[in-house]
Amino acid sequence: MNITQQTETTTIPEAFKNAADNFIEQLPQITTGILIIVIGVLIAGWIGRFARKRISERTDDPLMSKFLGTAIKYLVIVITIMLALRAAGLGGVATGILTAAGASAVVLGFAFKDIGENFIAGIILAFNRPFDVDDTVMVGSNFGKVKTLDLRYTKLKTFDGKDVYIPNSDVLTEPVTNYTEDGFYRWDFVIGIAYEDNIEGAKETVLRALEDEPNVINDDVHENFVIEDELATSTVNLKVFFWVDTKDFRKQAMITKGNVVRKVKEALEDNGYYMPADIKEIKLYGGVKEFPLSFNKNTN
Repeated sequence: MNITQQTETTTIPEAFKNAADNFIEQLPQITTGILIIVIGVLIAGWIGRFARKRISERTDDPLMSKFLGTAIKYLVIVITIMLALRAAGLGGVATGILTAAGASAVVLGFAFKDIGENFIAGIILAFNRPFDVDDTVMVGSNFGKVKTLDLRYTKLKTFDGKDVYIPNSDVLTEPVTNYTEDGFYRWDFVIGIAYEDNIEGAKETVLRALEDEPNVINDDVHENFVIEDELATSTVNLKVFFWVDTKDFRKQAMITKGNVVRKVKEALEDNGYYMPADIKEIKLYGGVKEFPLSFNKNTN
């Protein structure tokens, strides 16, 4: 009994002493590994910025350059950590990490399915996407200007000031409507004239009003026109189609539409066209022969 206790009391201190000696012996290697990580992270940041700048110069594409620059930065950091572990004498740990990563790839795939999908979708969007920075787009029900493409999401700035972060996988699978890719957008609105008015004359008046608005575009490809849209209860409705520049969508485009509506209304009035309000018809049922009406008469 005494021999066992003596053996244990001499073994535990020796174990601590051996561990301390091993740590001191490996301290230069551990220090080297830490320095490699610190220097590697700094170099990774520099390489990421350099790659982003060079890619931006070659492609003139800030979205792609930012995405690839960030991806290269993190790739260099991972490589640096592996090298630091080997330099610290922990090559077995580095090998174990790689082996464990390979063995648990399926488990991680299920656990981080969304992250993986968004990352892969981000890579695809970096090389082949339907928008650029500051393009006005609609992704699903989200409408705004594209601000950035990151590893996991695409950021939109809505016109009421909201920042919307859309997963890259949704951008890749949802319909994307780009309002500014070619720089043109066609507005339309309806205006009603009286049945007794001359339709062709009204249409010519509307087209002249469109020509008076400098921000309305009219060329061989983008033609403005007016059509008879509907025979309504009290009016003949005309539908007006006109093109605007959408590089400053959506404020300038909406201001232009407002100017056009106002000028068309004033032009029709100046040329004697009447735009009546809807006629309301009242029918009396059940033997009612009279309908009492009252008017408020203001007297000064």
